[in-house]
Amino acid sequence: MRIGELAERTRVPARMLRYYEEQGLIAPRRLDNGYRVYDEYLVDRVRKIRGLLDSGIPTRIIGDILPCLNRSQDIVVADPDPELREILERQRDRMAEKIEFLAHNRDAISRYIDALGRAERDVPDPSAEHPDS
Repeated sequence: MRIGELAERTRVPARMLRYYEEQGLIAPRRLDNGYRVYDEYLVDRVRKIRGLLDSGIPTRIIGDILPCLNRSQDIVVADPDPELREILERQRDRMAEKIEFLAHNRDAISRYIDALGRAERDVPDPSAEHPDS
């Protein structure tokens, strides 16, 4: 697919997709005419990148994390960086807080929807009160 289609499907502007490419986060294939072609798997990858960026993780760290998102096997880190660990722990904790907040709001909205349903069922039918004779 071309960059415009990838941008549309992921809701990430083409300019940002080019930035992801510059950062080594995505790698489109090049046709003989120089055009970029984006494979289907990049739709999911771009969404994951966007999610990590939205959670506050910088692109320099995302490049290290991306392989972990696609593998269920053990991850081996050759050169552990204590500063990176602290950054990731803070981000993980922020994500957990956001998840808790979103879950709380989701539950509140569900309760409100349920209340709306009960109210709709309890509203008397005006046509039943004044039957046509």
